[in-house]
Amino acid sequence: MTDLNLPLKGIRVVDLTVVLAGPYCGMILADFGAEVIRVESIQHFPPQTRGIFARPSKDMPSSRSAGYPNGEPGRRPWNRYPLFNAMGRNKLSMTVDITKPDGMEVFKRLVKVSDVVLENYVPEVMDKLGVSYEMLKQVRPDIIFCKMSAYGDTGPYRNFRAMAQSIDVMLGHGSIRGYADSDSTDQPASVAEDPAEGVQAAFAIVAALYHRNRTGEGQLLDLCLSESYMPYMPQAFMDYAMNGRVQGTLGNRDPVAVPCGNFRCKGNDKWVSISIFTDEEWDGFCRVVNEEWVHDDRFKDSVSRRRNEDELERLVGSWTQKHDSYEVMHLLQKEGVAVGPLLDEVEAYQDPQLKARGFFVEESQEDAGTHMYPGSLFKMSGTPPLVRRGPVRLGEDNEYVYNEVLGIGGAEYEKLVETGHIGTEYAPHIK
Repeated sequence: MTDLNLPLKGIRVVDLTVVLAGPYCGMILADFGAEVIRVESIQHFPPQTRGIFARPSKDMPSSRSAGYPNGEPGRRPWNRYPLFNAMGRNKLSMTVDITKPDGMEVFKRLVKVSDVVLENYVPEVMDKLGVSYEMLKQVRPDIIFCKMSAYGDTGPYRNFRAMAQSIDVMLGHGSIRGYADSDSTDQPASVAEDPAEGVQAAFAIVAALYHRNRTGEGQLLDLCLSESYMPYMPQAFMDYAMNGRVQGTLGNRDPVAVPCGNFRCKGNDKWVSISIFTDEEWDGFCRVVNEEWVHDDRFKDSVSRRRNEDELERLVGSWTQKHDSYEVMHLLQKEGVAVGPLLDEVEAYQDPQLKARGFFVEESQEDAGTHMYPGSLFKMSGTPPLVRRGPVRLGEDNEYVYNEVLGIGGAEYEKLVETGHIGTEYAPHIK
């Protein structure tokens, strides 16, 4: 990789993560200069990480829904899986089977020359492998060990299995999503907890690195999906804590703003989101709409508008249907109203604001081709994050990690190849 003076240059991260939250954290660290080395195994396939299956056929439903480029799994599907590749840039990959004693020794040698170990398995997986903070400290006393699990490293749910969809409902987010007249069967799945935890883990790691710079001490970081999203719902929780009220489902409405929702616009399935919080914003909305109904006493203040919200939404929708969604946005934004068009993926790639900020970035990889990917979370004037390489392929950096980082070469390297540790393709028994 290009040697740049990025903020985390010189930090090495051993990345054991799977699925979404952990790889997202690793990408953030890599974007800002950390050498993030994914430790993967060609003897064990982690589902939902480099694919649903290692070698799917083109006609399998999982292949059609996976989004492989041009709908083709290709010869090496694990290098073409979009979910992984969306978070795979700027990283390195080496392969070793840490379930075997000789593989564990390689892992320990890597930890000894690294700063952070990052994992997001069910805690008992690391327990069975013997990978604990105490063990890691014996290898490197100032190591930072970041554990990301569903329910955390302590408590009665410690080893419960979960995905973001099930965490979402257990932490209460599911109870405030959906429409008031619908039940849980109508509620769409949400996996917002994964990227939320990924960002929080990256912040926790940087804070721990800063602490280590001051004190020389590493530490154990314990994060969990079930707590990561709570701060995104402060109003609902604090309303219950202070007033004993359970919010329930609001649909697209808001406890304060009215009108607040999505309204159909001109065109095929085009919509705009409008939120009006104050009487001043309402006055601005009225100046733009300039129709007789906006002067109706039923809508004269926020209390009146709340009492007549159903009728108000119908009338707002009757106006927005006469206009393009971007036109509605520009007209109301001039009056200080929070409004924006609802974009699908095609429209997001074409949006002038995202284009102007260069949010989508081009990434290339031998097996997946060249595509536009979501870019970095934020910009830095002095050390802007750059795409230094595209999504990492399985085992792509074996020679660099083994030879240069660990000093393993020659006969020792060849033996690890022969015993199934080193490779760029999953073993034949992995389907």
